[in-house]
Amino acid sequence: MTNKDLADLLLPNVSSDVEYYEKKYPKRNLDKKAIVTRFAPSPTGFVHMGSLFASFVERKAAKDTNGVFYLRIEDTDQKRKVENGVSGIINDLHNFDIDIDEGMISETEEIGAYGPYIQSKRKEIYQTYVKHLIEQGLAYPCFCSHEQIEETRQIQEKRKQRIGYYGRYAKCRRLTMDEIAEKVKNGEPYIIRFKSPGSFDNKIKVHDLIRGDIEFPENDIDDVIMKSDGLPTYHFAHVIDDHLMHTTHVIRGDEWVSSLPKHIQMFKMMGFEPPKYAHLSPIMKEEDGKKRKLSKRKDPEAAVSFYHEKGIPVAAVKLYLMTIANTNFEQWYDANKDKKLDDFKFDFKKVSASGALFDVDKLYNISKNYISYLKAEEVYDSLLEWANDYDGEFAKLLVKYKQYCINVFNIEREQKKPRKDYACYSMIKSQIWYMFDELYDNVEHYEFQKISDPEQISQILDLYINKYYSEDDDKETWFSKMKELASDLGYAKEVKEYKNNPDAYKGHVGDISMVLRVALTSKSTTPDLYEIMKLLGSKRVIQRYNKFIKGNLS
Repeated sequence: MTNKDLADLLLPNVSSDVEYYEKKYPKRNLDKKAIVTRFAPSPTGFVHMGSLFASFVERKAAKDTNGVFYLRIEDTDQKRKVENGVSGIINDLHNFDIDIDEGMISETEEIGAYGPYIQSKRKEIYQTYVKHLIEQGLAYPCFCSHEQIEETRQIQEKRKQRIGYYGRYAKCRRLTMDEIAEKVKNGEPYIIRFKSPGSFDNKIKVHDLIRGDIEFPENDIDDVIMKSDGLPTYHFAHVIDDHLMHTTHVIRGDEWVSSLPKHIQMFKMMGFEPPKYAHLSPIMKEEDGKKRKLSKRKDPEAAVSFYHEKGIPVAAVKLYLMTIANTNFEQWYDANKDKKLDDFKFDFKKVSASGALFDVDKLYNISKNYISYLKAEEVYDSLLEWANDYDGEFAKLLVKYKQYCINVFNIEREQKKPRKDYACYSMIKSQIWYMFDELYDNVEHYEFQKISDPEQISQILDLYINKYYSEDDDKETWFSKMKELASDLGYAKEVKEYKNNPDAYKGHVGDISMVLRVALTSKSTTPDLYEIMKLLGSKRVIQRYNKFIKGNLS
């Protein structure tokens, strides 16, 4: 029996015509420098920060070179598949503006000429290449049961040897054609293994775009390439897919570094040109002075839902991811405030090989800076979108007072150095609630500072209302009146004046303005007090001050 006879015996209804697929999926018509890469998750239904980061890098690398970024679903392990798992992944990517050029766009739909883009629908393709390998004498059937494999593993552990199906432990590799035919005739279940030509005593050098040259022992393990259900393993499927889809760069987590020897070997033994590999280190987190991998179980920021719930703008998240991706990005961004993320070119050489540290505070600072440069209308639209999902009552107020809210967001915004109050949309309500009577009516605590005596405060408020307050004043006039108010009550008109002669005054104009600020908003820290008064209007300003006077002196 020849190898071809063996192939026909094992896969009788499968073609071995690999040339059909080589012609069906021709080389892409792209520039030589164009990167073709992919995001290839299992359909588990969600994307975590680590995989979001990987997909962001993959998309960026492809876009920077006018290449192709595609989504391939690797569902050969059917046990991990969950209902609507593909849709969950697609939605998570889309919600972070990581859009694909090809691949799955729903549970059943796809775009692109190199599909199917879901592995379970490529079974016939894999089997064709498996049969071709058998015909070439590069693959063989293995009839070992799970129990036999486990027994071998235990023997290897006891002998302190490498775990795997290789050398003398590769029992089925030595079966004769007649023995194989007899087992198949008897209906014994089998899998197909790749016949590795390697020797563990040999060393190979593999170049990683992030880590540089890495030396490994040559692979000598006969890995499974087709399971008993006819589906391929990850190791084999990704080789076939990346070849036929003409992937130029495989960007993935560093847990796959140890698999490089077997993957490179498979590419070469099948006559394929291997893609370039870049292995990303895991995102780290500092805890108790030590670094550990960002955990899906321990860290809320590991879930992409965290960013939506907090209301951190997608653009800010992507800016932060870029600081993790390339060590030179922050310096570039600081020097190019007028440019966009797309203007920065991703560089594999600037990726940290040791793993970036995830810093939530830094993310908030980036977000705060990003929001500060948005137009007030943009802040309103984004906040309303967030509130519709997470705070329905606040959303109603935003709709009811649309222009008023936009004016609130515009306080100290359109200036050279805008205020940076809002780190994310979920925090805005806690910063501006006092601007709404519906939220302010039940205020119980006032953050008064140096002047805290109710009678003294009421005296300041009464004099301000009856002598100095006018809704028509411009800002310069208003501040001049604040100084006069301070002087009338024995406070210095200028802070400097008070510091030079503190015994001559009760305090300074800043102490007086603090009283007016807190009595009006309850807060000691707010945006510009004059602007707040203008937006609230004289009726509400006087009502709030009178309410405080009556409430604290009765």
